[in-house]
Amino acid sequence: MSRPTEKLRLLTERVLDDDIVFDIMTRLPVKSLIRFRCVSKSWYSTITNPIFIATHFKLNEAKSLSNKNSHNGYLLYTPVTKSYYFHKELRTLVYNRDRTVTEISRFITPFPICDAFMNCFCNGIFCLDRCDENNGDHMIYLWNPSIRKFKMLAPPLLTDPCDSATLGLAYHSQKNDFKILRLVSFLGPLGEPDPPTEAEVYTLSTDSWRKVVSAELSDPNAGRLSHHSPHIFFNGALHCIAANKHCSFILSFDINDERFHKIMLPLDLLDLYQSYLTVFKGSLAYIIISNHRATGGIMCHLWVMKEYGVAESWTRKCVPIDWFHHFHGCTDNGELLITICMELISIDPENLLQNSLIMESNIRWAGYAANSIESLVLLDGVNVSSEYED
Repeated sequence: MSRPTEKLRLLTERVLDDDIVFDIMTRLPVKSLIRFRCVSKSWYSTITNPIFIATHFKLNEAKSLSNKNSHNGYLLYTPVTKSYYFHKELRTLVYNRDRTVTEISRFITPFPICDAFMNCFCNGIFCLDRCDENNGDHMIYLWNPSIRKFKMLAPPLLTDPCDSATLGLAYHSQKNDFKILRLVSFLGPLGEPDPPTEAEVYTLSTDSWRKVVSAELSDPNAGRLSHHSPHIFFNGALHCIAANKHCSFILSFDINDERFHKIMLPLDLLDLYQSYLTVFKGSLAYIIISNHRATGGIMCHLWVMKEYGVAESWTRKCVPIDWFHHFHGCTDNGELLITICMELISIDPENLLQNSLIMESNIRWAGYAANSIESLVLLDGVNVSSEYED
């Protein structure tokens, strides 16, 4: 034990009562708390206590939100190098107000990036989907890079014979818990209607799955899910795109009461090439990428729902772009994040200014987070340490 750490332990034991020590420790960074587990049995017990982990998370969440005005959020990506199979790295960049980026961390992922899909993330926790090479089964993991821990979840209850399941990860603030929504679509016999989509929810606090029955899903016209657009967590609900023979719509799932709702999309889908859900300046938004027949180029149609849940409040702005590979989200100040020729750029839809953010030969996965939260989540469960390099 280092001399400063030993002095700190003696000071807290002799002078401060338990409540004051608890309060001080909840304000310490994760890296320090991981080290301080070795100071004494009482410190280990405190740091690994679920109440302490929840309190520390809440304080870090509030601190992260208070720092939002100092930057434009965070860019996260996994690069692909020549050693594609063995490369396992997640990089985090802060997007500065002057539109430059600064790398702040590199984490070793639990698996090679070609072996696991970075499905979704929320409040510093990542959900990974990995296919077993031997039997083809999909294994779902939660990963907290800030403490280098990952957890393999229990197998889902619903089978997925057509590999058609979608996952959404959300933070349930009222319960200080994380939930995963898993939706499975099925193909019916040729010429017959498809069976209804089924749903199940995983709760981290109980470490278990349970099926969710909903009239919205059992409706014969409920439709199938779009597997190209990830779930978006916004306004306390997960959102994904679904479609039936009549129209496309947004299927939302309220994390608190676990009820599904339909939100109608704009009727004019144009010459649709790709579509995505996102959050634009605090509002739910729908991105449509289409061919621009007049110029032969590509047009990005940015539909913004000014009043949440009100279909009549959709408004559109057209943004011409030179080329397009993939859409990754919107920054808090309203810039669009897309990859063009394997380069991640931002586009300001107001003045059409483009800014190169990441220059890589190839980007396996990229995402955006408005805030960066380091936490001790997954520390108190049955976890396996992932590889770590300083």
